[in-house]
Amino acid sequence: MRRRDVLAVAAGLAGHAAAQPADPVDVLLVLAVDVSRSIDEDEARLQREGYRAGISDARVVEAITRGMIGAIGVAYVEWAGFEYQRQVLPWMRIASQADATLWADKLAEAPRASLSWTSISGGIDFSRRVLAEAPFEGTRRVIDVSGDGVNNSGRSVERARDEAVADGVIINGLPIINDRPTFGRAPPVPLDQYFQQSVIGGFGAFMVVAEDFDAFGTAVRRKLIREIAALDSTPA
Repeated sequence: MRRRDVLAVAAGLAGHAAAQPADPVDVLLVLAVDVSRSIDEDEARLQREGYRAGISDARVVEAITRGMIGAIGVAYVEWAGFEYQRQVLPWMRIASQADATLWADKLAEAPRASLSWTSISGGIDFSRRVLAEAPFEGTRRVIDVSGDGVNNSGRSVERARDEAVADGVIINGLPIINDRPTFGRAPPVPLDQYFQQSVIGGFGAFMVVAEDFDAFGTAVRRKLIREIAALDSTPA
């Protein structure tokens, strides 16, 4: 074979490899977690442990494996004020108990920061960028926002939500009822009502309320099962 023919074949193979579709998943899920200063160290630990236990829970793994594809893509993001968002764990494809356990172990090892103010809008905007960079192809794209306060930093949370929804993203909420108002100020409305009105959006969007940080783990599990299975009814 002549050199130019070899080069043409090589170029064709490279183009074919580049055109290969990404690994499919039932849902691309960004877990967007509040780490503002209204959340103390004990509460932060309970929050992390809630997600670790939730993802690795056998009932959640069963919901994953029963999906049409039997896998989900998960990224873990932490946010505070408008100037602080970071992707703590990169995208990972979870399709088995072993995958889920590995993800939970990685989250346990990740360092944590705590900063002032609460920019839910910043968390949503950053999570949209994380979704855009996902290495998997999802049938649904979901941002799961958890937090214990209202937006008090950055742009309007309603605008951030509406732009995400217009892009086909679903935003679900996990408001945490904290007995310490953010920076000494009570929210203008009850936090669950605020999340309902201003944070969640998109087809089938919902929220699960954690009555306090101790109840967070149970709320996470219930919410994950509903998100993964795309259930319309309230989970058990």
